[in-house]
Amino acid sequence: MGLVQWLKGQFLCHLVICYGFFVSGLLINLLQICTLPLWPINKQLARRINCKLGYSLTSQSVALLEWWSGTEITLYTDPENYRLYGKENAIVVLNHNFEIDFLCGWTFCDRFGVLGASKCLAKKELSYLPVIGWMWYFLEMVFIKRKWEEDKRNFVQSLQNLRDYPENFWFLLHCEGTRFTEEKHLVSMEVAEKKSLPKLKHHLLPRTKGFWVAVQNLRGTVAAVYCCTLNFRNNETPTLLGVLNGEKYHPDLYVRRIPLESIPEDEAECSAWLHKLYQEKDKFQEDYNQTGCFPGPKVTPPCRPWALINWLGWTCLLLYPLCLLLVQLVNSGSILSILATVAFCAAVSVCVRWMIGQTEVKSRDDLFTTSTKCNLQLKDFLPAPKHHSHD
Repeated sequence: MGLVQWLKGQFLCHLVICYGFFVSGLLINLLQICTLPLWPINKQLARRINCKLGYSLTSQSVALLEWWSGTEITLYTDPENYRLYGKENAIVVLNHNFEIDFLCGWTFCDRFGVLGASKCLAKKELSYLPVIGWMWYFLEMVFIKRKWEEDKRNFVQSLQNLRDYPENFWFLLHCEGTRFTEEKHLVSMEVAEKKSLPKLKHHLLPRTKGFWVAVQNLRGTVAAVYCCTLNFRNNETPTLLGVLNGEKYHPDLYVRRIPLESIPEDEAECSAWLHKLYQEKDKFQEDYNQTGCFPGPKVTPPCRPWALINWLGWTCLLLYPLCLLLVQLVNSGSILSILATVAFCAAVSVCVRWMIGQTEVKSRDDLFTTSTKCNLQLKDFLPAPKHHSHD
C-alpha cells in the first residue's frame, strides 16, 4: 500500500471531505432558499440557477468517485446512439443491485453534461435528509410514499411539471422499486410463479405501473428510454465507505437507447413490454457473469474537469477559515474551545456517515424478522384488485 492510498484511509481525510460536503451543502441549500422569490417572477431562470447549485453539490460525489477513488466507468453502447446522449431528454431504467449504482449513474450524467438537471423517483423519507434531500426538493425530484393511491396525483403532476423544463434532463427509474437482495428476490420469484411470469435470476420483477405513467406523461418531452445494466468486474461489492477510503472499483455499464414511440401506449401492452425488457436485461447480466463483458463496442466517455475544480474550490474556500479558527483556538489556549471545535467536526463526520448509512442494504434480520413482514413484502409485488388499479 502506497503512502497516498494510506492517507485516503485516514480519519482526518474523511473528516475534511465530510466537513466540506456538509457545510457546502448547507450553504447551497441556503442559496436555493434565496431563489424562492424568483419563482413567481421568472420560473425558468430560478430552475436554471437551481440546476447549477445542484450540480455544485452532486458533482462533489462524482469527483470523489472519479478522482479520489479512481473508479472509471466503461460504457458499452451503440456508437450511433452515443452521439445523442446529453442532447435529448430521456428516461433511464437502471438495475438497483449495488450500493453505489446511483454514484455511477451520476458519473454517467456528468460525462454528458446533464448532472445538474438529472431527476429521479425517490422515497419520501429521503426528502427529510439534510443537504441532499433538501437540494432535491428544489430540483423538483419526485418523492413517493410507495402507496399508489396517495402517490398517483403527485406523481403525475410532478411529471407534467417537467414538460417545460428549460434544461435537458434524464429521469431515473429503478423499476424494481427497491434494491436487490436474496430475500427480496425469493419473494419476487414467488410472485412471478403466481402470475405465470418468466422468472428472473439477477433482478426483481419490475413494477410496471410507475413506468407506464412516466412514459405516458412524458411523451412528446422525452425522446427515448435508456435501458442501463450495471455490473462490476471480478465480483466486486462496492460500498460508499469503500469509495471514501479511496478503493478503486471497475464498473461496466451497458446502455441501449430505445425510442419512446416504440413503447406501447396501452397499459397492459406496456406492462408486457417492460417484463420482456427485464428478461433481456437478465440475460445480459447472465452473459456478463460468464464472459466478463457486455455485448457491443465499448468506450470511455471523456472525463470533464468541472467536478474536480468545483470540489477543490469548495475545499479551499471552507478550509481556509477553518484553519484560521484552529490557529486562533490553539493560540488562545482554551481547552474548552478546542474540545468544542473537535466535537463539532466529529459531529459533521458522523452526520455524513449517517446519511451514507441510509443507502446501505438492510440485513436479513432487519428485513425479515417475522413472517408478517415477509407477507407485507409479498403484498407489495402482488397486483391489487382492479378497482384500485395498483401495480
